[in-house]
Formats: sequence, structure tokens, C-alpha cells
Amino acid sequence: MAEKFNKILPKDINDNPFKALDDDWMLVTAGDLKSYNTMTASWGGFGVLWGKNIAICVIRPGRYTYGFMEKSDTFTLSFFSDKYKKALVFCGSNSGRDFDKARETGLTAVETENGSVYFSEARLVLECKKIYFDDINPENFLDPEIASHYPEKDYHRMYIGEIVNVLKKSDV
Repeated sequence: MAEKFNKILPKDINDNPFKALDDDWMLVTAGDLKSYNTMTASWGGFGVLWGKNIAICVIRPGRYTYGFMEKSDTFTLSFFSDKYKKALVFCGSNSGRDFDKARETGLTAVETENGSVYFSEARLVLECKKIYFDDINPENFLDPEIASHYPEKDYHRMYIGEIVNVLKKSDV
């Protein structure tokens, strides 16, 4: 049976963004139900930019999800309760080139009314429309420690998405 979600406004999200990203993690998903990929992420941000509620995520070009993000107009950020941590570890440690991550983890991929993919087990989902991207440029690092995150010089592409839907599990 499909879990019930309620639509809420971005300003009604009660999660602490630092805990949600750093401790809970998220799945970044792009594509449609016929062809999609997801990956675990713990870097990103939320805020208001250009008069829009936005979410920021970053993806390295070598990740399988990168190609899906490039082709898609939308993406989702799915947040889960602690009982799904093992699934998120799997999705962050294995490539969608090699595994059907939903099948391997028992997660259920479903579509939003706009055709974006998220997972019915999530407690909170942000559906975003891509409005900007940029590549991280190491020449702009003001803190030299940042370079330590890129030993292979595989700099992230940053995506800014306008949050167009927020789905919250009705029992959360």
C-alpha cells in the first residue's frame, strides 16, 4: 500500500538542515521511472535566491547520477528515517551502473505528478526544477583545505533547483 504524503510549503519544513544533510543524508534522484538513478549525498544547502525557495546539490562528473541530472529538468531530494540508513549507505557505496539500487535496498521508486522520481519510504521529499548550474572552480578556493576534498581533481557540478513541491509523510 502506498504511503500517504501531504504537500507542504518549503517554509513549513521543520527539519534542521544541518542534521538533515550531515547526519541523515539524502538521496538525489534524476530521471523518470523508465530510466533514473539515485545517489546518497550529504552536501548541499537550502535557502532563498532570486526570490525563489531553492535547494543546492553537488555531483561529481564521474557519478552515474551526473548524466541523469544533465538530461533532466527536475530532480528530487529524499530524506529518510534512521531505519533506512543501511539503504542510503548502499546507494552511496555502489554505482547504478552495476546495481538496481531500488531492488537491492527494497526502496520503492514512485513518480511525482511532474514525472520526477522519489521513494515512497522517504519521510520528506523536495522536488526541484533546475534553474542554474555551475562547475566548482579550484581557482576560487579561498580556504586551501577545500582542495583536500578533490585529490583526483574531479570537481563537483553544483545544481540549484527551485523547490516546486515538498512532500511530507503524513505520519511524520
